Amino acid sequence: MESMKKALNDPKVKSVVICGQNGVFCAGADIKEFGPNISGPSIVPLIYDIEVANKPVVAAIEGSALGGGLELALTCHYRIAHSKTRLGLPEVTLGLLPGAGGTQLLPRLIGIPASLELITTGRHITAAEALQLGLVDHVTQSDTVDSAVKFALSVEGEPLDSRRISKRPCPHLPDLDAVFEAVMQKVRQKFYGAIAPIACVQAVRAAATLPFSEGMKREQQLMSTLFTSGQARALQYSFFAQRAVGRWSMPSGASWNTSKARPVHRAAVLGLGTMGRGITVALAQAGVSVVAVEIQEKQLNEAREHVYATLERGAQQSGVSPSCANITYSHDIQAVADVDLVIEAVLEDLSLKEKVFQQLSAICKPGTLLCSNTSSLDLNCLASQTKNPELVVGMHFFAPAHVMKLLEVVYGSKSSPEAVATAMQLGKKMGKISVAVGNCRGFVGNRMLKPYIEQSYFLLEEGATPELVDKALEEFGFPMGVFRMSDLSGLDVGWRVRKEDGLAEPVGTSGQITRLRGGRRYSPLGDILCEHGRFGQKTGLGWYQYGRPGGRVAKSDPWVFNLLEEYRARLGLTARPIDQQEVLERCLYSLINEGLCILEEGFASSPEDIDVIYVFGYGWPKHRGGPMFYASMVGLATVLERLDHYYRSNPDVPSLKPCKLLRQLVASGSPPVHKWKEITKKIQNRL
Repeated sequence: MESMKKALNDPKVKSVVICGQNGVFCAGADIKEFGPNISGPSIVPLIYDIEVANKPVVAAIEGSALGGGLELALTCHYRIAHSKTRLGLPEVTLGLLPGAGGTQLLPRLIGIPASLELITTGRHITAAEALQLGLVDHVTQSDTVDSAVKFALSVEGEPLDSRRISKRPCPHLPDLDAVFEAVMQKVRQKFYGAIAPIACVQAVRAAATLPFSEGMKREQQLMSTLFTSGQARALQYSFFAQRAVGRWSMPSGASWNTSKARPVHRAAVLGLGTMGRGITVALAQAGVSVVAVEIQEKQLNEAREHVYATLERGAQQSGVSPSCANITYSHDIQAVADVDLVIEAVLEDLSLKEKVFQQLSAICKPGTLLCSNTSSLDLNCLASQTKNPELVVGMHFFAPAHVMKLLEVVYGSKSSPEAVATAMQLGKKMGKISVAVGNCRGFVGNRMLKPYIEQSYFLLEEGATPELVDKALEEFGFPMGVFRMSDLSGLDVGWRVRKEDGLAEPVGTSGQITRLRGGRRYSPLGDILCEHGRFGQKTGLGWYQYGRPGGRVAKSDPWVFNLLEEYRARLGLTARPIDQQEVLERCLYSLINEGLCILEEGFASSPEDIDVIYVFGYGWPKHRGGPMFYASMVGLATVLERLDHYYRSNPDVPSLKPCKLLRQLVASGSPPVHKWKEITKKIQNRL
């Protein structure tokens, strides 16, 4: 601010160039400073000073211009960007909106439709796209500051009125109301329950309908509302949690800053089903040379075609060359002999995986890391089949593996810190958010999912419908409710696991239904659907009907309604009214309780680990922070009271019994999430 004042007041200065330091223009505000008592100078007066200046001010943009950084550039009379610059207004991802004129200036410069898309998504764009949109005036591949200085000298003395964006009207749209109505509807569907994208639309509408000064007031009003909202706190917590999970630790004391990752130049993927293909694509896109192995010739050929098509599609979208040359295919497991790391992705069958790990241990060169993509099996069993169990870790990807951001890196009892560090580093190279977790049944994500699904089944038994349960969860913010998600994933997957566990028994039409198995309540409703060949979308019938196998549009199915009535009648159960609040409390609080058990037992090292897993792997609404953050916002005492209430009514459902850590946190005054570690460490030390 002082430099600009000096430059603008100095008669010897004829033009001004603003640049950043160390190759970065400006990445915006420091989020750590956000809070009710935010201090420091406001950028808004500076923005006004720059725009009204009677000397040309040129922004020399390189590295990144994000948030307030881009707003600063917008107030300059000209913008010169380096070809590798990224630009964007990502405030919406933090529960905010651009609060220094971004919602008022951008629509006047590039038009309303393009502005709405950028502001409501927070998407970063390249310099080339910025030039195409008219956001920057020139793109250079040479020294940006030098180019900007030359440009500033060339426009010295030229009139600046047409360069002041605030003086321009928004480009005319023939049917303004219809445009905003359509965008608002789209935003509400895409970001269900999130308030920041809606406020962004309202702010841009102010730019389109009000004078600049009035639009700025509206922007500030909306920003004030968002700034102190629970959603902004949740999204900012999530921002820092994503970075915190990289600072992993193990119960042994080993951690990210004491363990060195090995380089991985060549990796193998063993098993080219859905997961194996996605992992192959993700590795190739990360620039890793891949050996893809599938013993069945037909599946190998199909995988080759699928991987090639996926890489081609990705290359077209990103504008880079496809990475197909990095991949060699083989139906012989011996082809993995010289790789640095193997990711096993065969069927989820323990005996098959054990056999594979025996073979890999015999074939691979000394020091090769052996990783399994298992989603729930005991990693120690797989490690016990090898000569070097310290080289075995889990790399649990989520489908589709080349799209989903989450990677659970699972350490077994003998996994070395070096092996964990290598898997975490490889995940980062693949663009994943990697979270290190301990080895327990289902690890973190799937273990917590089990009581969540169980409660949804019990609610059906007691009088709910799939539609009621899904509506409650989707209105909470999940992209899909539990039953629509089950239909998408395939009901036969869980059925196979339950059969292996000895839980799923044939029911038939006249057989005895047992609701207590292994000393705890069990619902066979999912098993009954599978016995009727209803596996979800793949068969066209599941909890919903889809019109045809592979159909995507879920419609209510009277057959399911009749099944529930007959099922209750056979068991002598009377349906009772169930509201959405009970659905949320029973499904979410049982999931939260399991997460707290995982923390208590030390299989996750922090609540942030759990929250990142659920936001990026299981569709937990980001604007609610994650299960642990949500519990702290609702109030741990409230969660404890409701779980106690439901457990008293359902003593045969252990997942409703509040865990020790929850009771201890409440007894300690319900500390904020970032202070839970102090209490979990005490419990873990006792264990």
